Order: sequence, then C-alpha cells, then structure tokens
Amino acid sequence: MNPSKLLPLFLKISLPLIILDQISKWWIVLKFKQPNILVEGKKFVDTQGIQQITVVEDFFNIIRVHNQGVAFGFGNGSAWAPIVFLIVPFVALVAVSILWKKNIFEGIAKWSAPLLLAGIIGNLIDRLFQGFWLRGPEHLSFLERLGHGYVVDFLDIQVPFTNGYHWPSFNVADSCICIAATLLFLSAFQPEQKSGEQK
Repeated sequence: MNPSKLLPLFLKISLPLIILDQISKWWIVLKFKQPNILVEGKKFVDTQGIQQITVVEDFFNIIRVHNQGVAFGFGNGSAWAPIVFLIVPFVALVAVSILWKKNIFEGIAKWSAPLLLAGIIGNLIDRLFQGFWLRGPEHLSFLERLGHGYVVDFLDIQVPFTNGYHWPSFNVADSCICIAATLLFLSAFQPEQKSGEQK
C-alpha cells in the first residue's frame, strides 16, 4: 500500500465521518440537559432541554452521557482519566501513521485506517473542547477546565432478552473504531499477499 494514499482516504472517509460525529454530538449538547457534574464539591446541572428521546421502545434511545474514560466507562469520573485519555489519542494517531507506512493495513484492513482516524480525532475534539462549554466550572483556570473534558455519548441500546440491560452508550466515533477493529480482526484471516501483488 502506497503511504501517500492515506490522505485521499482521510478526505473521502475520515473527514465526512468526523463532521457527522461532531454535528451529532453538538446537537445532543445543545438539545439535552447537562448531566450533573461536581466542581469543588458543588453539583452543577443545566435544567434546560430534555433527557431522553425514545426511538424504538425498549430497544433504542438517544440520551446525553459524559464519558471521561474509555470503552465501557473505564476511568469515568476519576481525576487521572481526563489527562491520560487526552494524551492517548495523540499516541494512537502517531501509531496509525507509522503502521500505515509499514504497510500493516493491507486488504480489507486498509479501510480500518481512515475509520480509526475518524474515531480517534472525533473523540479527541470532544476532550479538547467540550469541557469549556460546561456550566459550573467557568471560574476555573484553562488547564482545570481542560481537565473537565469528556466525550459525548448518546446512542443507547437496550440489549434484547437481557431483562433491561443497556449496552454502554456510544457515539459515531466509537462506532468507527469498533468497525475498524472488526476489519483488522477479519484481515488476520486473509491469505498473505505476495509482494508483487500489493497495490
């Protein structure tokens, strides 16, 4: 795979998905009530908006959740999560770039690279900017408000036949990362191409 071909894939796949991800998240932020947050021991909440839109009864809802951690809410609400998970995306972007140059993304895996970029960048934008829109920490310093960064999750799925269990909420960027991971997994079962067959 020619390393130079990543840019066209980014423009055709990653960029539109990043835009879709951000538009959907900002619609949620502007439409839904701000979840409770604690700032210096005080609880702050925005009382405007709505809390849930039921799309399919007992199956699919649209909500607003702030996730400072990663998948399944790991690290959510901890003091270290906003800092650690602000650094990790930058490391991941460098890793994707290096692996692309090493021709790791071959076959169907080539589609995972732009999806990974879309997912990483989409959630990174949240962590960099969303904390500055919260009501409550306006008086805090720049770094402290940056530390309140979070990812907006809003897709809520109730898993059928589980007595009401809800899959951890997610967003468009998370979906991109999951699809990319699936493609990478499936690519492991593809027969290896000979060097002369690589495009």
